[in-house]
Amino acid sequence: MDHVDTCVIGAGVVGLAIAKKLAPLAPELLVVDSEQHYGQGISSRNSEVVHAGIYYAKNSLKAQLCVQGNKLLTDYCRERHVAFEQCGKLIVATAADEEPVLDEILAKAIANDVNDLAYWSADKIQQKEPQIQAKSALFSPSTGIVSAHELMNSYLTDVEMAGGSFVGGTQVVAVNIEDHRFVVECLIDGASYVFSTRTLINSAGLGAQLIAASVNGLNMDSVPALHLCKGSYFTLTSGNPFSHLIYPVPEKSGAGLGVHATIDLGGQVKFGPDVEYIEELDYSVSSEKLPLYYEAVRRYFPGLKDESLAPGYVGIRPKLQGPGEPVADFVIQGEDVHGIPRLVQLFGIESPGLTSSLAIADYVYQLLAVRD
Repeated sequence: MDHVDTCVIGAGVVGLAIAKKLAPLAPELLVVDSEQHYGQGISSRNSEVVHAGIYYAKNSLKAQLCVQGNKLLTDYCRERHVAFEQCGKLIVATAADEEPVLDEILAKAIANDVNDLAYWSADKIQQKEPQIQAKSALFSPSTGIVSAHELMNSYLTDVEMAGGSFVGGTQVVAVNIEDHRFVVECLIDGASYVFSTRTLINSAGLGAQLIAASVNGLNMDSVPALHLCKGSYFTLTSGNPFSHLIYPVPEKSGAGLGVHATIDLGGQVKFGPDVEYIEELDYSVSSEKLPLYYEAVRRYFPGLKDESLAPGYVGIRPKLQGPGEPVADFVIQGEDVHGIPRLVQLFGIESPGLTSSLAIADYVYQLLAVRD
């Protein structure tokens, strides 16, 4: 039976960041993914925004890892020449009753040690973003955008330079614990393959709960339920009218940040995502949503013309809270939670997972280092 020191299940941006962190320390590291290529799941279907860490509850993992991750990711992109732009974003209050929400966001940001936010008046908004209509706004200068593909490619290059490897098209079907190691049963292009590993990281995104269920001897009471949350994006067919990312105040439910305007590094503007809980994977973009998108966007961008939005793409978030439930934090479990040495499981790694990826990797390393 083949043996590797460390196996990471899931080759999205977080799995690759973890592999990047652990590969130099492992005699042999393997990253596997059910897709043929890396980054085909959540990591390929997001807004590519590098968040500042201003929305999340104080002392939550999302707050801590986003703030740490923002700096780590910014430094990494500059050092490795990964396409990145610190363009900043505006959170806009379009009505007087939304302005107190900006105060709440500022208070959360300060509690999370994010101290660079600034209020913009209606006059300054008009000066800097003449297409935006708002009474006031908060400006976040440390928010940016990144090429998720280039970032993942760089992470994988680091893994391979450290002696690790990636194998796609690998479906994990069972994990057995034998003689202080994990025996992993897989299907690779339909053929059975079994290998063993000393350390196992479950970073399978939307499939993390399914992988957990395949681990014989794991108490599933420790595994949070998965709620699939679909978010659709529509692209602007005309030129880019903005200099910054534009966000409305967040939804009161906490399920999303509202239909916002993001810009990719090629200058393409897209609006989204919305919040739609679904029972099974569905990546279709429904044109029936267009009237709601026009209405939501015109609250802050009244000049949006008819017929100027086109269906873009869909992302699906692995939420740990259902409709109407309190916002859930990241869940990253080590032996102290589930009782199995050298097994780390990650659940609910939605936004700000990309921003937090290097900080999450450090966190996983610490969970493992404590037991060595």
